[in-house]
Amino acid sequence: MSTVNPCATFVSINFLGGSPLNRFSWLRTSQVFVDAILRSSSTRWIVFKSGQPLVVSHKDKPKLRSLARLTTADVKPLLGPEPYLGQAQKDGDIASHGTSALEVARLRGPKIIFLGLEEPHGTTAILPSSDFSAKGGLPEVVAERVTGTPYFSLDVSDVEAPALDVVLQNNQLAKDGGQLEFSEARAAMNSMNWFDAAVFAEARSMVDWNARNRFCSSCGSPVYSLWAGWKLACTTLLPWEVKEGERQCASIGLNNFSHPRTDPVIITVLVNETGDKILLGRNAKCNLPFYSALAGFMEPGEAFEDSVKRESWEEAGVKVWDIKYHSSQPWPFPASLMVGFYATASESQEIRIDLDNELTDARWFTREEVLAVLNHPQGTNLSPMSTSKPGERDPPFRVPSKTAIAGVLISDWAHGKSLDAHSASPRL
Repeated sequence: MSTVNPCATFVSINFLGGSPLNRFSWLRTSQVFVDAILRSSSTRWIVFKSGQPLVVSHKDKPKLRSLARLTTADVKPLLGPEPYLGQAQKDGDIASHGTSALEVARLRGPKIIFLGLEEPHGTTAILPSSDFSAKGGLPEVVAERVTGTPYFSLDVSDVEAPALDVVLQNNQLAKDGGQLEFSEARAAMNSMNWFDAAVFAEARSMVDWNARNRFCSSCGSPVYSLWAGWKLACTTLLPWEVKEGERQCASIGLNNFSHPRTDPVIITVLVNETGDKILLGRNAKCNLPFYSALAGFMEPGEAFEDSVKRESWEEAGVKVWDIKYHSSQPWPFPASLMVGFYATASESQEIRIDLDNELTDARWFTREEVLAVLNHPQGTNLSPMSTSKPGERDPPFRVPSKTAIAGVLISDWAHGKSLDAHSASPRL
């Protein structure tokens, strides 16, 4: 006889979410730990060039593409001289233990980011940071304790083509008949399984952040990588750059501009008071008859609920209440977090799209109208070239697919799976 935990709640995991790797964030500062897993034969590398992931397919199944997973041996020609991480002032020197400005630092060569460890199913490693201190052991001993597949990301945007071509042609995937190529990121994402998509979301956001932020936002000096790609520091803080008596850069210490950023975006489907219609909008930038949830970036000093109310008013001119959280989705273009909500609005309110002019249309749709589009073969196909088959009518409009959280919100409501966002409650 099975029992149900009365305290359990349903958790919706969206495409690009799920974060399948144990990120070991507390060990990003451990030179011993990172050295050990970087050199492991089980380690795999996700490679990017100008934001495009390296993918692999085979001649017999060219449309089935997945993230290319290269070994450390494969990418070694691209990494430059050792040490790969924990670099010091001179080539070949390793940073001395206890120098915070050089904790797992990379000063030269393509950017490297430690993504995490894919652990054997049902296991979670217990690895206290004290076990990986300079006194705690050697890299080869550490490696024996780590089971699973470590993942790193490598940005080869600045690698010269001849050197990169050699690596792409001389790796085990290519030798096994795989076709390797850098793919436009969104196109690649659409062919990924859920595991690859979640790893891709982390890797692309981190690669983009490292590439985009090349200078200190405080003093304008170049920055360098710390913590295996997870922190950027001002080069004026390097031990050999600090001059006695000079004022230190204001970026010293734990500051937000030294760490990766995530930008929350509110995604909201408005539901009428009887729960049988939703309000969707058509963005001015879209040429297709494409309707989606209302959306917008959060602003400083806002709670999620504040942002939902503001965006609903700015885009459609309606007041909302009874705001219900649904789920969230990382969106690595470049580093957003889509946060999904339902909110109630009165159908009697005048819809106005002339406040911020982001929409060309906003209207209420019935459940039957939405289901008809969802059930149409082209209902979620957003390609401008997509057309129905001969003799088949085009859908009256299109909506996002379930690879985007807006599509999940719309589909869940249409199929009666949404949260109870329609109960009568005081207007806020």
